[in-house]
Amino acid sequence: MCKGLLGKKLGMTGIFSPSGTYIPVTVIQAGPCVVTQIKTEVTDGYNALQLGFGEKKEKQTCLPLKGHFKKSGGKAFFSVREFSAKNPADFTLGQTISPAEIFKIGERIKVSGKMKGRGFTGVVKRHGFSGGDETHGCNSHRVPGSIGSSAWPSRVTKGKKLPGQYGNTKKTVRNLEIVDIYEADNLILVRGAVPGCVSGWLALYKTEK
Repeated sequence: MCKGLLGKKLGMTGIFSPSGTYIPVTVIQAGPCVVTQIKTEVTDGYNALQLGFGEKKEKQTCLPLKGHFKKSGGKAFFSVREFSAKNPADFTLGQTISPAEIFKIGERIKVSGKMKGRGFTGVVKRHGFSGGDETHGCNSHRVPGSIGSSAWPSRVTKGKKLPGQYGNTKKTVRNLEIVDIYEADNLILVRGAVPGCVSGWLALYKTEK
């Protein structure tokens, strides 16, 4: 069995549980994914499946990838990623995998995606600093304050929280519960929020815990 699937974030909404509790959920289009490459311990040293999701035009694909995708049917994909698999020999090139084959309702998964890019940002927004006093005479409302000593060690220590690029990095959220699965539409409803913007690419992983 494959340990994960590729998907796309469609947005957030909310549903009511049978007990009447309101549950905020994220709607994810998970697949169907196509097997573009099969890796085994004999040929590659490990067992894995390379999956493709998000079909794109052939003219948008470079020549090396065109040759690679021809082995699995010729369709090109925007998102391609490897997922570990126990028995990759059970799959064939070009085979499609739906979310109902991998996940089940009530299961806990982890989701990886790229955060929204917010550009160069200060410490208040980037790290949650409180800033200075909002009173008369204070001139340090949103500055980080002292960042080191002058005499020793006469440098800024590594890892100091400072202004800089915020977002546009990979983030993984763990322990998300699958609330519902719409098999006909390949949709998964996950409790809570996941990284990224609407229409952003996601990777969904089964967890061992």
